[in-house]
Amino acid sequence: MSKIKVTQVKSKIGRLKNQKRTLEALGLRRMNQTVEHEATPSIIGMVNTVKHLISVEEVK
Repeated sequence: MSKIKVTQVKSKIGRLKNQKRTLEALGLRRMNQTVEHEATPSIIGMVNTVKHLISVEEVK
């Protein structure tokens, strides 16, 4: 599996509750925080849910 690096670039203030929970489940608690995850189907689905709030890079 490949790894992806996820960075929160927009605030979660004023967002839907499920989007806030998804960011927390990804490990993103504040702006400009970066976390690395395996690119599993469940993580990809979570990323697609909040893609307008985050930036995603592939790690080699």
